[in-house]
Amino acid sequence: MAANAVEQQSALPTNWLRLFAPTPGRLEVAARIALICALTTLVTEIYQTPTQALTAYVVFFVNRPERTLSLILSVVFPLVVAVIIGLIFLLANLVLDDAMWRVISIAVVSFALLFLASASKLRPIASTLALILGYGLALLGTVQTGELATRGLLYLMLDFVIIAGVSLLVNLLLAPAPRRTAGQAIADCLKLCAAVLRDVEGPAKRELAAKVREGMTPVLKQLRFAGIEKSASARELDILQQEALSSFALMSAVDALAASREVEVPAAVRMRLADCLEQMADIVQRGGYPSEVTLQLPRERNLSPFAHDLVGAIQDAITHFALADTQSQAAPHEKKEGFLVADAFTNPAHLQYALKTTAAAVFCYLLYSLLDWPGIHTCFITCYIVAQTTAAESVQKLTLRIIGCLAGAAAGIAAILFLVPALTSIGGLMIAVFIGAWAGAYVAAGSPRISYAGFQFAFAFFLCVIQGSGPSFDLTIARDRIIGILIGNLVAYCALVYVWPVTIARRVDPALANALRQLAKVASAQEPRERRLLASQAQGALNEIESDIELARYEPASVRSSAAWLSTRREAVENSQSLGTLLLIGTDTRELSRIDAASRLERLAGRCAGASAPEALSSWTMESPHGWQSLPARVNRRLHALEETLSPEASDTEANAHGHA
Repeated sequence: MAANAVEQQSALPTNWLRLFAPTPGRLEVAARIALICALTTLVTEIYQTPTQALTAYVVFFVNRPERTLSLILSVVFPLVVAVIIGLIFLLANLVLDDAMWRVISIAVVSFALLFLASASKLRPIASTLALILGYGLALLGTVQTGELATRGLLYLMLDFVIIAGVSLLVNLLLAPAPRRTAGQAIADCLKLCAAVLRDVEGPAKRELAAKVREGMTPVLKQLRFAGIEKSASARELDILQQEALSSFALMSAVDALAASREVEVPAAVRMRLADCLEQMADIVQRGGYPSEVTLQLPRERNLSPFAHDLVGAIQDAITHFALADTQSQAAPHEKKEGFLVADAFTNPAHLQYALKTTAAAVFCYLLYSLLDWPGIHTCFITCYIVAQTTAAESVQKLTLRIIGCLAGAAAGIAAILFLVPALTSIGGLMIAVFIGAWAGAYVAAGSPRISYAGFQFAFAFFLCVIQGSGPSFDLTIARDRIIGILIGNLVAYCALVYVWPVTIARRVDPALANALRQLAKVASAQEPRERRLLASQAQGALNEIESDIELARYEPASVRSSAAWLSTRREAVENSQSLGTLLLIGTDTRELSRIDAASRLERLAGRCAGASAPEALSSWTMESPHGWQSLPARVNRRLHALEETLSPEASDTEANAHGHA
């Protein structure tokens, strides 16, 4: 008997053309960032700051798709830079006239911050701080007098103040409020469910599956931002969270229906459900709450048990869509970690990462200093930008950096040859900057698979087009910057891949164990809201694991795990994703208890984490006349598939395959 599609659904294949397709909000984010870049260029041209191209590029780091986060970064970033500049002033007397101490100070500061980037909560910004502080110290070696150094550092502070001021103004005036963004995302989910119900084999089916695998974390994140901004009351946020989690339950049930081709739901029922969902989407999009929507389905007596469960799950999510349950308990919060990770001083990988990245950066600094070729200083910057804690992530990032750099340089050189000669005013330059920034921001606002290429496209384009107070046709600058980026990529690749290489596979099993524990909580949770929140978090975690497995293809053969190991973990993730959907649909925890779902998932989690666990596998069988077509039977089959995939025998086979690889 063939397994149904929801049980065998594989990861969505990567389609590079789809990565460039417009997504909700992507065009708006690209236009907003491009406008900030153009206005920043206008202000820097007025004040004649010395690093105009770099200033326009930093806009990409300060601004995010979320308005709240952009506003926070616009305030925090100048303060952090002010502290860094203060540190540079303190070190200036020591390093300004002594090259040896300058190199030592760069190495010490770089090592300390990169260690924090690997072993602390500063990971998102520590490497950027290392870059700014290290490059600031490196620039001290290029100035003739202390007065020039002081003036350069003050100009650097002015650049960040300009970026912050323009970003705050544009985001406050044009960026959508997080409450509105969350409402639009919920409405889009409802419309997507309606489109799939109307045509279960249509193109919306693939998009819905991707949405389910992503979970509702982005929408819940927007609601947290709305709470920070105080742009919505606590009651409104509670209702919106209920709507978001109900939308996730709807998407999961509709996705399971679309993926299970053997399950038939009459067209009349599907059309009625689609009409209701579209009506609810219109209300949500207008800022209302569809609490008074009624749903009456035609009576159908020939539904299979699984189809009955699916329709019931959809109907229940619609009925309680916007009814906030004040008595339901939220999912338990995870224990808060300290500033440093638990293995900060016991895991040598943190020290090794800081050492090899610092060595690569210092080598590049010495290279362009000894060659007296300051134009290739981008090799020094590149080491910090592409350095990641695993070989796969580092190789992916440097690949995207090379692609984005070459594409941006080509566009910039074309602009110098054909566009810049026609520029007669600052307005023309702003238009050119807007176009180049929009192209880079559009890519940067897309999938993480390609987003970093957008950053590099913009950087290379700005270096070519923005060269001073007037039009410039010097191609030497673009040439030197590109050479520097390529050298930096080569040095970083050798350091990160061949010196203490770290495979991304090391974090797959621990993450999979955590996701399985989350699914065990879904199986045992009583409250619908808690179940949906836990299931959404589990799907998001599994989606990240799937991305890590795909990133393994960037690793060289000497580091990469065997194909058998990767295939097994990919299969385990796919089974877990399908199981998460089935557990969410099954609201009767008594049936799940009969197959011991929660304890079996806990045992599997222990196995992934390397703990010894008894092999007491369930021999439960479905006694219904419909057999495998019932929901509990499908859950049981997924559990058996997971147990077989993660069995000790399979692990031994993988180990042997890895040994022969």
